[in-house]
Amino acid sequence: MNKPTLAIIVPCYNEELCIENTVNKLFLVIDDLIKKDKISSDSYLYLVDDGSKDATWDIIARLHDENKKVKGLKFIRNFGNQKALLAGLEGVRELGCDCTVSIDADLQQDEWAIEKFVDEYLNGADIVSGIRNDRKTDPFFKKLTAIMFYKTMNILGAKIPPNHSDYRLVSSRALKIMELYPEKYLFLRGFFNEVGLKTVYVNFDVKPRLAGESKFNFFSLMALALNGITSYSVVPLRFVTVLGFFMALFGLLVGIETVIEKIFWHNSPNGWATIIILLCIFGGIQLFCLGLIGEYVGQVYREVKARPRYVKDIELK
Repeated sequence: MNKPTLAIIVPCYNEELCIENTVNKLFLVIDDLIKKDKISSDSYLYLVDDGSKDATWDIIARLHDENKKVKGLKFIRNFGNQKALLAGLEGVRELGCDCTVSIDADLQQDEWAIEKFVDEYLNGADIVSGIRNDRKTDPFFKKLTAIMFYKTMNILGAKIPPNHSDYRLVSSRALKIMELYPEKYLFLRGFFNEVGLKTVYVNFDVKPRLAGESKFNFFSLMALALNGITSYSVVPLRFVTVLGFFMALFGLLVGIETVIEKIFWHNSPNGWATIIILLCIFGGIQLFCLGLIGEYVGQVYREVKARPRYVKDIELK
C-alpha cells in the first residue's frame, strides 16, 4: 500500500497570537509521521482564514512563502467556523489528498493524537472521529450546555456520540461522498456520523488554550445546535403535533367538566386566576411551537435562496 498523503485543515479566525506556533507544532507531527513511513512526504497544511481582522492572514502568507507545504485560503468576510471547515474539506479535495484531519487553530485538541487517527485509517477506517476524554478545561455553563446539546441531539434522532468534536480524519472517499450533499448549511457532525462508511472513535485529551480567546460563545453554539437539530431531525415537528393534540384534548375535557357542573350542580365556573395562568401557559407553548416551526421554515428559506456557502478572497496553493 502506498503511503497516503495527509492534509491537515486548520480553520482560523483572529489567531495571530498562536497561528505560527500551531503551524510549527503540526509540522513536527507531520515530520514524525513521515519518518515512521506512515504518510507521504507530500503531506501539507491547509489554513482557512475566516475573515480575520488581525494579522492572521499576513502570517499565513509569510509562512506559505517560507514553505510551500503551507496552503491557505482567505474568506472575503467572516462566514463562521463550520463554513471555514467545509471550505477546507472542499479545498483539500481539489488539491488532492488521501485523507485529511481537521483541528482547531488553538491546538487545545492534542495534535499527537493525529498518529492514532492515521493508524486507524491505515487499518481501513474511512472516518476517525475524536472524542474528548473529559471537559475539565470548560467552564461550568459551557460544560452543561454541551451535555444538553448531545443529549437533545440523540433524543431527536441525530446519533452523535457525547463529547464528539470537529477533530476528525476523513478519507478521500468520504470527501467524494460529501460532494453529493449540496445543502448550504451542511451539519458536518451529523453528516459524517450518518454517511455509513466505516467509522472508528479515538479518545484524546484537551489542553488549556495557550494564547488568545475562544471564538465560540453561547450564541454561536446555540446557532450550531439549532442548525444540527433542524438539519437532521423532524422529531420536533412531530412533537408539536402531539403537543397540539393533547392541548386540544385537555381543552375538551375541561369543557365537558364545565358543562356537567352547570347542568347537574348549577355551578358557575369560577377561578379567574386559574384561567389567566392557563392562557399564559398555552400562549407560551403556542409561541414556542411557532418559533420551532419558524426555524424549519428559515432552514428551507436559506436553502432555496441558494447563496454560496462562502466567498473566497485569496487562495495560496
